[in-house]
Amino acid sequence: MEQIARIVTQIRARWPHTRILPRADSGFAREALMGWCEANAVDYIFGLARNARLKDTIAAELGEAQQESQQTGKPARRFKDFTWSTLKSWSRERRVIAKAEWTRSEENPRFIVTTLTKGDGRHLYEDIYCARGEMENRIKECQIDLFADRTSTATMAANQLRLWFASMAYVLIEGTRRLALQATDLADATCGTIRRKLFKIGALVTISVRRIKFAIASGCPYKAVFATAHRALDTT
Repeated sequence: MEQIARIVTQIRARWPHTRILPRADSGFAREALMGWCEANAVDYIFGLARNARLKDTIAAELGEAQQESQQTGKPARRFKDFTWSTLKSWSRERRVIAKAEWTRSEENPRFIVTTLTKGDGRHLYEDIYCARGEMENRIKECQIDLFADRTSTATMAANQLRLWFASMAYVLIEGTRRLALQATDLADATCGTIRRKLFKIGALVTISVRRIKFAIASGCPYKAVFATAHRALDTT
């Protein structure tokens, strides 16, 4: 809670009219944090750990999803929107949205709790809450593909510099993907794939007074992608 309060205070000091919407997993669905957000006009969407009481609330929806899945052979889901409170830990009832899903011959219920009063449950779950997963994928991409997790030096300053370089590398590769690779096979490639197939390739570099010439092997499998990206960046 202290960190959220510190971040929100700093954001509002610079941008007082900016809307802030914390999204997090069920580990953050705690009374102290939710109460602070509600008292300070900060909306939130948090995952909510499932339990027997919550599952009983969506028993009918799970049954419908199971029946549809067994008929179609594909995953099926239903959504239910209701107010709910814990037996002891919450100070008030809150809006809970349930995803009653049946997939791979088993149930897969999920729950979120939110202060948002507008928007149907499916939209809030699929488009707002689940979008945080895509953000986490980008963080993992920076950590794994660009080695941003290598912060093993003895000083905080050195580790911070490593992260700064990794972040700058991610910005450059993301810019290349967005501006130069949309019409290529690497339009949806990860940073690691772009690094290996577009950047980490052999070439003969010739430097003269007026130009720098890169000679790539004629058998390079991604020479057309490289040329397309070069043209796009040259005209951007």
